[in-house]
Amino acid sequence: MKLKIVILTVLCTLGSMAIAQKAGIKGGANFTNLYVDDVDDENMKIGFNAGFYYRNDITDNFAIQPEFLFTQKGSEIQYDNFLGEGKYRFNLNYLEVPVLAVVKLGPINLHAGPYLGFLVGANVKDVDDDGNINDVEELDRDDFNTLDTGVAAGVGFDFPSGILGLRYNYGFQEIGQEGVAGEATENSKNSALQLYVGFDF
Repeated sequence: MKLKIVILTVLCTLGSMAIAQKAGIKGGANFTNLYVDDVDDENMKIGFNAGFYYRNDITDNFAIQPEFLFTQKGSEIQYDNFLGEGKYRFNLNYLEVPVLAVVKLGPINLHAGPYLGFLVGANVKDVDDDGNINDVEELDRDDFNTLDTGVAAGVGFDFPSGILGLRYNYGFQEIGQEGVAGEATENSKNSALQLYVGFDF
């Protein structure tokens, strides 16, 4: 009898865990910049984020949500010289894993936690005022710190088949290796505001 009770309890627990899990794909826009001391939007650039999320409810009001994302970061610099006007888009492409603690307040959730990013590539695009790309220069990944760490925090909304949210990422790691990557990344760290939507599997 006791064995049957234990088995029944385990099965009920596993069943409740299955109901309490939420997983899917997500994607959206990044509004990013590089900062040294204070974060501002003077050189903000637009990129994108895309990947997978998995949420495991610990209680009715608390969950852990790891994600696996491809995310574009970097900044944009305007130029105006004898060659013309335009902007340089400095792009940093990461595989990023945030692990978030989620507090659920009905359909609204507040989430925060650390993230770890791995740099997979970097380039600079020369873009004219009409949005045409004049040139793309691939940068040597070895000139940069390949690991980025930081914290993420935001607010989300759960709808029956997915999630919608706004999140801010604040980087701790200097992007360029000292004396190697140049002035564009000297002492600079990542800053990103992410707008995203996700759909459950």
